[in-house]
Amino acid sequence: MTSNWHRYDPTRHCLILTLHAQPGARTSQIVGLHGDALKVKIAAPAVDNKANVALIEFLSVTLGVQKSMIAVRHGATSRRKVVEISGGPGLAAKLEALEKLPQKPTYSRR
Repeated sequence: MTSNWHRYDPTRHCLILTLHAQPGARTSQIVGLHGDALKVKIAAPAVDNKANVALIEFLSVTLGVQKSMIAVRHGATSRRKVVEISGGPGLAAKLEALEKLPQKPTYSRR
């Protein structure tokens, strides 16, 4: 299945995601598709880069990759973000499986 919200770049060996982030949520979780982006609720406010840090943490835990392998390349101050994840093309299949399942929150705000 080919999705518009992610693609694998074989020359750079990274997965490129288009995300629609919703900061300030009670829990961090993948919600589903939002147009051509994957919607992700983030349990952090959109101040002082806290939502971006929480997004990277959430993706790291969810995909089982190190935080240092994830970078917000575009949209650091907007809801629409382009995120790059270093690694193999197997991450794309893992993300598509997560998109189809009902999500349980990974962690909540305290």
